[in-house]
Amino acid sequence: MTQLSKSGAAVGEPGTPDSHAPTAFLEVRDLKVHFPTDDGLVKSVDGLSFTLEKGKTLGIVGESGSGKSVTSLGIMGLHTTGQYGKRKARLSGEIWLDGKELLTARPEEVRKLRGREMSMIFQDPLSALHPYYSIGKQIVEAYRVHHDVDKKTARRRAIEMLDRVGIPQPDKRVDSYPHEFSGGMRQRAMIAMSLVNNPELLIADEPTTALDVTVQAQILDLIRDLQKEFGSAVIVITHDLGVVAELADDLLVMYGGRCVERGPAEKVFYEPRHPYTWGLLGSMPRLDRDQTDRLIPVKGSPPSLINIPSGCAFNPRCPYADLPKDNLTRTVRPELTEVGSAHWAACHLSPEQREQIWTEEIAPKL
Repeated sequence: MTQLSKSGAAVGEPGTPDSHAPTAFLEVRDLKVHFPTDDGLVKSVDGLSFTLEKGKTLGIVGESGSGKSVTSLGIMGLHTTGQYGKRKARLSGEIWLDGKELLTARPEEVRKLRGREMSMIFQDPLSALHPYYSIGKQIVEAYRVHHDVDKKTARRRAIEMLDRVGIPQPDKRVDSYPHEFSGGMRQRAMIAMSLVNNPELLIADEPTTALDVTVQAQILDLIRDLQKEFGSAVIVITHDLGVVAELADDLLVMYGGRCVERGPAEKVFYEPRHPYTWGLLGSMPRLDRDQTDRLIPVKGSPPSLINIPSGCAFNPRCPYADLPKDNLTRTVRPELTEVGSAHWAACHLSPEQREQIWTEEIAPKL
């Protein structure tokens, strides 16, 4: 089995913290994002590594507070750096985007990339969109920041993008304000703004939150279609495994600011190897089979990111924490270990124990 470093990347392989030249379009290496507070240091992201190629989709899943959105804001360079009297976020590690290192770059350089090379769909479009300006003006501004064009040209581009994302009568709705759009239309407008400059990286942070199921499916289909059209690399962040079931090529499961399982989506869904992933799958409704029993919730609550439990962060909630010998689960933090082809999990359970538990206890209930 391949042993991974603390960052979650295979030791000695290209594109890891042990080497320097990036090998993928996006490479995150040993990313740490900590926030000092009066109560202590909040370790929101504590050593995260992953790669993403153009044209591929990575799904990052986990409960609220696992570090998903903080990771995306770190990639976008949107964490507080001490301005306006706010405390400075402590960032370390490396973020490589198309050969450019973002954490050591000047803020002006990252600002030039933001919106053009990388873009983000935020969780709540009503709060992300400015209530004072029309939808069209906000898209026009995002376009003119990166293109030397007049307002008429930018307006035509805004109408074109609104039409592309399915807004009816885009030549009229371009002058509407955010409050005049429904939730689904606001999300479509946010997607239009995010894609107006044809970014090579699109981060969708909970893109279907607070939308009904029908609109959710439309938004996910839209993201998939636009990715095929523009060839973008896409990161979809969600707490709902159902959202990324058909959208993602690879899945990264986060817990307590760290990656606990990572691999091809099909492997993570049908051959999961971490108890936390089992819990997420068990709490997800299934439409492809009869559900006679209640869904199985993950017991307990996510850990405090100030006082993360020693050993495996999931051990207070894990029903199998007592199986590994010598109390390893509560004393030694597990590193990511290869459990299959391009499939890693951070768990002290032996391969035989995991296979037996999955086959006999977990899979029959899903």
